[in-house]
Order: sequence, then structure tokens, then C-alpha cells
Amino acid sequence: MAAFAKLLSRLLAGLLPLLLLFAATVPASTAEGQAMVLPVDPARLTVETTRGERSFSIEIADDGEERARGLMFRQSMADDHGMLFVFEESRPLAFWMKNTPMPLDLVFIAGNGRVIAILPGEPYSTAPIGPGEPARFVLELKAGTAQKTGITVGDRLRHPKIDRVAGR
Repeated sequence: MAAFAKLLSRLLAGLLPLLLLFAATVPASTAEGQAMVLPVDPARLTVETTRGERSFSIEIADDGEERARGLMFRQSMADDHGMLFVFEESRPLAFWMKNTPMPLDLVFIAGNGRVIAILPGEPYSTAPIGPGEPARFVLELKAGTAQKTGITVGDRLRHPKIDRVAGR
């Protein structure tokens, strides 16, 4: 038994520095209660509306963890800023606003880059928000931005991530 305790003690002593190193490399943004802030993509997202082109700086959430956290805990965002959620395939999507204090517009986008629905997101709600039809992308903007900028169902969005899927 003493040999086992000694072995366990050595193992833990060897792992402790690795665990501390790992903990130091985990970004603070992944901590519970902290907003995740992704790098702003160098390419702006544009929307072709009937009132002209509208342009947004965006963060891109394109993996499971990023999509799960999204804009949670974010207190504010510029009027011309948003987060684009990129999925591997078109499918029925539903979002919720758990831990999200900002009201949002959720713009659901088909694989061809066309807006299929614009739905409101209520802060802290766990009610599912989805268009009831498959989407490939979702753009989250501050509430009211879609209306102010003239974004409507059928408008086309352009960004390298969308254009690649849409074959443009």
C-alpha cells in the first residue's frame, strides 16, 4: 500500500505543473460568466437590401464551443457589428438567449446566402428561436438593426464564408 501511495504522490507531483500550465493557457473568455470575444474577421459582411448595401464587422463562431457560447454575457455591441454562426450543413436550427443580456435580431440564412427569417431574441430566454426550415448560417445583430438597415427576407448576404458555400 505504501508503494502505491508513493507512486500516486509522484504521479500527482508530475501532473501538477502540466495542469497549472493548461489552466494558464485557457482564455479568460471561456470562464463561466465571462463574455467570449472572438477576433473581428478582416472581411466585412455585406447585405444587399432594397435600400442599398449594408456592411457589418463580424466575429465568426464556426465550431461547437463558439456556437454554444455566442454572445452570452455580452453587455453591448456596436450598431454595425454582429456575430456570424457558421454550420457544416443546412439543417433546422434553433437558438436560445440563455445568459444573453442584449436583445438581438437573429437573421437565419440559407446555404445560398439568402435571408429566410429574421426573428427577435429576448434577453435571458430559454425559449427556442428558429424559422422551422433549414438554415446554414445565423447572423446575430443588436435588436432593431435589421429593421433600421432595411434587411428583409430574401436579401442576399455576402462574405467569404457564405460565398464559398453558395458557390460564388
